[in-house]
Amino acid sequence: MLQTAATLIAGSGLRTSLQEIADACGILPGSLYHHFTSKEAILVELLRRYHEDMDRVAAQAQERLNGPDNRAAFDRIADLGSAIARCAVAHRAALQMSFYEGPSAHPDLIAMTRQQPTAVLQAMLETLRAAKWSGYLSPDVDLPVLADRICQSMLQVGLDVIRHNASADRVAVLLCRILLEGLATRPPTDAELDGSVAFRAADEVVRTWTDNSEEAGDKAAHVRAVARAEFGRRGYESTTVRDIASAAGFGTGTVYRLIGSKEELLATIMRSFGEKVALGWTSVLRSEGSSIEKLDALSWINTNALDRFGDEFRIQLAWMRQSPPDTPNPGWLFTTRIRQMKALLAEGVRAGEIRIDGPSKEMSARCVIALGWFPENIVRELGTRASQVHIRDTMLRGVVQRPG
Repeated sequence: MLQTAATLIAGSGLRTSLQEIADACGILPGSLYHHFTSKEAILVELLRRYHEDMDRVAAQAQERLNGPDNRAAFDRIADLGSAIARCAVAHRAALQMSFYEGPSAHPDLIAMTRQQPTAVLQAMLETLRAAKWSGYLSPDVDLPVLADRICQSMLQVGLDVIRHNASADRVAVLLCRILLEGLATRPPTDAELDGSVAFRAADEVVRTWTDNSEEAGDKAAHVRAVARAEFGRRGYESTTVRDIASAAGFGTGTVYRLIGSKEELLATIMRSFGEKVALGWTSVLRSEGSSIEKLDALSWINTNALDRFGDEFRIQLAWMRQSPPDTPNPGWLFTTRIRQMKALLAEGVRAGEIRIDGPSKEMSARCVIALGWFPENIVRELGTRASQVHIRDTMLRGVVQRPG
């Protein structure tokens, strides 16, 4: 029953009903209540098993750290990353739930959705420390930030839109290779990247963005602003028009008159976000410069979009977590970005600027796009500039100790 529930939630999102779970199990809904008192009880059990398995991954990693290990430093990091990725794929439904606050008063469910995989983060940090002590990593690398980034990147493997039809292990190894060794055949300096035509093009677009503040007295604009926050906090599927009306201080009928359906409201919000990101990508890709400079500039677009439009970013991520990989995206044309990234990487490889050992162009493009979006919590902690430098140090230059 739990496996069936997990499969349905992973495919259809948190809107999956008890009736649908019962139908898939071939039983009556009432029979489910012999095992689980509510849908929330099923969700709690799925989350409990996810955290239990992730803690098991961490414990096994700690055991290996405490014993003799003849593996290369990269292999030790990539093996732990692969274990995290496999766990993420196995528990995709729980990952979805851990992303949302959710409209629940169930105390155990609230506690479980807020629980972070701290044990596996600590295991990754200690694995990186061992790699640094061995001389594999540069002495000035910020290990806690790198550990957090690697762990979050491995959890993203649980997203079908990133993994697509590849194995979790292959995607995890490629992500680790890019983060640790970088893409650039000749590591560029910050001064070179800051002065590139592509970076200036990206920064000019960022400077045209305005915040999401709305004109005073514009009721429809107020509803859109409230809806952005509610969608970002609860997830689109779990947010109702009644939730939006309550948060906006209006009646439900008033909200319908102002904005139409919930679907129309989402489309309006995400169209604006998608247009901002698309303009940035187009400006960068049309500019002069190397492929590495353009990758850097695209990351600057992404990082600032996340910083300026956090609610839209969370809605975007919610789509990635809940949608099949080929579902049209309401705010960001993912298939277009895949095509553009394939072309950019191919251009860089031909020019001798980029080295990437991905099993396929498709996987390489999806992984580079995933790494171009920096974790929101780290952006909030470091700020956009320091986050950009970290992206350069990892995805472009690499953090491994280089000869000479």
